[in-house]
Amino acid sequence: MVNEKITEIENINVHTIPTNKYKTNTLVWKMKAPLTKETVTLRALLPYVLQSGTAEHPSVKQLRTYLDELYGATLNVDLSKKGESHIITIRIDVANEVFLQEKIPLLRNALKLLSDIILHPALQDGRFVDRIVEQEKRALKQRIQAVYDDKMRYASLRLIQEMCKGEPYALHANGELDDVDRITAEELFQYYKKTLQEDEIDLYVIGDVQEETVLEAVASHFSLPNRTLRASAGEMVLSKKRNKVNEVIEKQDIKQGKLNIGYRTNITYEDDDYYALQMFNGIFGGFSHSKLFMNVREKASLAYYAASRLESHKGLLMVTSGIEPANYQKALQIIEKQMEAMKNGDITDEEIAQTKAVIRNQLLETIDTPRGLVEVLYHNVVAKRKRSMEEWLSGTDRISREEIVRVASKVELDTIYFLTGMEGTE
Repeated sequence: MVNEKITEIENINVHTIPTNKYKTNTLVWKMKAPLTKETVTLRALLPYVLQSGTAEHPSVKQLRTYLDELYGATLNVDLSKKGESHIITIRIDVANEVFLQEKIPLLRNALKLLSDIILHPALQDGRFVDRIVEQEKRALKQRIQAVYDDKMRYASLRLIQEMCKGEPYALHANGELDDVDRITAEELFQYYKKTLQEDEIDLYVIGDVQEETVLEAVASHFSLPNRTLRASAGEMVLSKKRNKVNEVIEKQDIKQGKLNIGYRTNITYEDDDYYALQMFNGIFGGFSHSKLFMNVREKASLAYYAASRLESHKGLLMVTSGIEPANYQKALQIIEKQMEAMKNGDITDEEIAQTKAVIRNQLLETIDTPRGLVEVLYHNVVAKRKRSMEEWLSGTDRISREEIVRVASKVELDTIYFLTGMEGTE
């Protein structure tokens, strides 16, 4: 189904995925390092500075003009955290040269541009350009602030901060607002050099490509400094035993309450129970046919929205819901009731069949785009556990009710976070 070949060149894991399914060729560069308080904000700023200019195209305008010359190629950067790893992603999508009338080596040119963005950034006096760094610091502050302004995202952030206090996972991928102003162009440049030496690096090349051509282009354009890979993230805290559930109520001037609940599943992507955990989440709250949606939102009309999602590499399950502040206790009870139903095996054959079908469709839909395909394959890198698409689909199909109930018994309530209006709760 997915023909992925992995070759190591210059300490870069090059993943070549030949397919003629897409009209474009996609390059995705991923750099992984442990999440730490000292580096989280530097790292959040770095990819945005890198995409703002190269030695050859030293401004955003010049870089964008060159992308237009590459038949409208696109460049995007992104930050994420998976478990306790902090991941930088740089992506270039470029037209497939087969469809061009003129013979232009677009793929090779795009690979060279990617190497320029990463290895030959715009510099001034041997460090990043002050103007670019200051501009990107302002933009980063706006991105961090946006989370505080969007109460749904804010409640999700606060749940994780309260639940994972003292663990790296409590850090936000965009860094800390208070640390942005202190960053200098020199300090960021020193950190950038360290990432090239120590990060775990993966490059995905997807499209109508020949493996030999890709490897040859990577070998000629990506010459990295001597690398000493740092140890990967330390042992993750998966199960933190609490004597009693951590309940946090925060008041702000808002109309709609946000009730977010965090559970420790004690299972991650590496574990054999992972497929059963996905099924558990799908029946509990992952989809529009799930128990949370049907019972909390539709039948009891207690929530504007109610859903759950997994953090696959940290082993967390998070419930998010929007409720009237006066319905706090009622909503808590009915959500708890759905969890009890899962643990007691109160699950219909129809729920199981429907969830298997939705997981299957969702997975096939995700790998239908190059970006989605990379995200699915990259789980294998983060978890050091290789799962093929075929294994994922057949593994999910085989899950029984007993396995779902067994997984449910491992799920432990950890933290209840409620963001409510100034009038308080019932």
